[in-house]
Amino acid sequence: VQLQASGGGLVQAGDSLRLSCAASGRTFSSYAMGWFRQAPGKEREFVAVISWSGSTTYYAESVKGRFTISRDNAKNTVYLQMNSLKPEDTAVYYCAKDRSPRHYNRGIHSRAPEYDYWGQGTQVTVSS
Repeated sequence: VQLQASGGGLVQAGDSLRLSCAASGRTFSSYAMGWFRQAPGKEREFVAVISWSGSTTYYAESVKGRFTISRDNAKNTVYLQMNSLKPEDTAVYYCAKDRSPRHYNRGIHSRAPEYDYWGQGTQVTVSS
């Protein structure tokens, strides 16, 4: 499995960005997908996750109401729509694939160890 994240950039506070993560392979639709981020000098933190079907999502409190995760299984792609961006959203954003396929019925996860494949990251910089 390969994950390719894109869509980052330099924006001003209050602006929007949409990140994309394209996955290779034929089993994309069997796995939940997550977004994480890492700011300079900080640990990687959970941002959002979406179930394999797209019916269930979960967000970090810091982005709830501003960010929306979605997926298109026909295109093997997961998205992160980021609105009302703040300087504290500045980070490298990573997409990741949950290690448990849907038939394990383990739900969705916010902890990084629950994910086994990671994209290369895309930089988001929000200026004040």
